Amino acid sequence: MQEPNLFDSFLYKGLELKNRIMMSPMCQYSVTNKDGIATDWHYLHYVSRAVGGAGLVMVEMTDVEPDGRISDFDLGLWSDEQIPALKRIVDGIHQHGAKAAIQIAHAGRKAEDAEVPVAPSAIPFDENSKTPRELTTEEVYDLIEKFRKAVKRAVKAGFDVIEIHGAHGYLIHQFHSPLTNKRDDEFGKDLTKFGSEVLKAAKGEIPENTPLFMRISAKEYVDGGYDIHDAIELAKAYKEAGADIFDISSGGEGQIAAWGKPGTHAAYQVPLAREIKKALNVPVIAVGRLDEPILANAVIGTQDADLVAVGRGMLRNPYWALEAAKQLRKDLNTIVPLQYEAGF
Repeated sequence: MQEPNLFDSFLYKGLELKNRIMMSPMCQYSVTNKDGIATDWHYLHYVSRAVGGAGLVMVEMTDVEPDGRISDFDLGLWSDEQIPALKRIVDGIHQHGAKAAIQIAHAGRKAEDAEVPVAPSAIPFDENSKTPRELTTEEVYDLIEKFRKAVKRAVKAGFDVIEIHGAHGYLIHQFHSPLTNKRDDEFGKDLTKFGSEVLKAAKGEIPENTPLFMRISAKEYVDGGYDIHDAIELAKAYKEAGADIFDISSGGEGQIAAWGKPGTHAAYQVPLAREIKKALNVPVIAVGRLDEPILANAVIGTQDADLVAVGRGMLRNPYWALEAAKQLRKDLNTIVPLQYEAGF
């Protein structure tokens, strides 16, 4: 049986990708009107990566309420007025043969421009950050409803994939980390309850054949933080709640301890993705310094992950996937746009 490679198709439920390359979600901080509505910059940014050959283009962290943004320049889906600009992006991505995903989130205590950020507990991110207000139990349920409505709007915009952001120290991560959740209510007694309820709400709004992704940090890089064994238990709860595919990252929960600095070598997070895949028997996405095509192809070939997310590499080169195909000597006639064939 032939080993899988980066340019094999990928099929899961109703999602069919032409290759295993995903553009990783990266905030652009470019909503100049501060209204959460995508701009021409976002359209050009995302559609150019579809032209450039990515199989799945994921729109950046998009927030469920204004104070859930990292900055006031971030995207939002708390209003129906924000749907048309995102639909235009989805249509453009589809026009060039790729599928469209969106990451739904809330920054929690990392909402820099919120007058008073909210969080599971009143613990600031660091000494330079605002002290957040602890959410009441009723407010937590209100936020679950806001996630549900944002997902419903994303479906209306036509996205092929919905991803719930439970990583990088944002709100869902804050709830499932013992470092940041010191509550004594039901959302403190079960650290995965908030994330699980968000997933269940999302599942109720998406078509049955639409995959639900979940991004988690599979390791924390601070004293007392959880490790991969704890992350596996988190992922099991989230799988039970409806997550289909896991997008495996790490860190973001606090200032980095000197002994735990991540990202010092290529593919540093791949072992985390491999462990989640092995433990849960689910498709996973590997991310983190996978910019070299040979390396990205190896991650797929060794079956450590089912998809590879490329971030900074695609910031430098919108046509990363086309160059990868050339380097890996794939059939360029099936990948390169007709208008660009002369360049290959």
